[in-house]
Amino acid sequence: MAAPGGGRGARLLAERVRAEKLRAGRREAPPPHAVLRQLRGWVVQSDPELVLINKPHGLSTHGGPSVQQSVTSLLPPLAQMLFGRDAEPLRVCHRLDKDTTGAVILARSAEAAERVQRLMRERRIHRVYWAVCLGVPAPQEGIVDIPIIERETPGPQRHYKMSLCPRFRVASDGSVIRSRISGSAHEAVTQYRTLGKSSGASLLELQPLTGVKHQLRAHLALALNCPVLGDHKYSHWGRLAPQKLPQPLLHALSVTPPQTRSILLHLHAAQITLPLSDGRDPIILRCAPPQTLPADPT
Repeated sequence: MAAPGGGRGARLLAERVRAEKLRAGRREAPPPHAVLRQLRGWVVQSDPELVLINKPHGLSTHGGPSVQQSVTSLLPPLAQMLFGRDAEPLRVCHRLDKDTTGAVILARSAEAAERVQRLMRERRIHRVYWAVCLGVPAPQEGIVDIPIIERETPGPQRHYKMSLCPRFRVASDGSVIRSRISGSAHEAVTQYRTLGKSSGASLLELQPLTGVKHQLRAHLALALNCPVLGDHKYSHWGRLAPQKLPQPLLHALSVTPPQTRSILLHLHAAQITLPLSDGRDPIILRCAPPQTLPADPT
């Protein structure tokens, strides 16, 4: 015969076990030794206030329930490696998408982090990206000024992605009509220029004048019809599928159509310019691209 209250006690125990498993799943795993050995190699520049790292592909900037490794989880050992065991923890000044490589600024103090973040809010920081894209934009140089909004795609593979929310549309009679912009849309402006082209692809220099989620990827794929190489999310609007490459590019990359699903996103944060308030020359921070991008596109 079961003891009084035994059923309730079992339920409470089961709930505690489930809660503990949930908490354990949310904890970020300790940095593996292989990653720690790579940390110093990611550091491009360091001074008394800031550290510049060249973030690799596949590493999230911030942690989360399903993220085991992130830039933030690696900051304590990185600070100790660079500045000693008693070093103050480093702080991430801005985010960079998991699949984008390149420049991420870390601050050595809360004051330095606030200065960088204030400059970003005031849009006084100049950023340059490089991207290998399918096709060649027309015109080959210009500015994309189209607001962006997050929407759910239709069809059986429903998912969310950023989409264009243009201010104007063309009516059936050819006239141009001003559209109402949703209050949820974000102003998004991207300056671009073509640095080179070959085998059905182009190398672009991108300067985002605003900072909206997936802004560069959405503007390239949806406004210029030149998605970033390896951008399987924005190459098809209503479905999730590997990117289709033209035959000349398949040949140039020495890949078959089934292998295209493994091509990484070819988007790199190449340069960040920080203005100085005392009249000195601005600080220019540069990160070399990974081997999948040209070593020196300029």
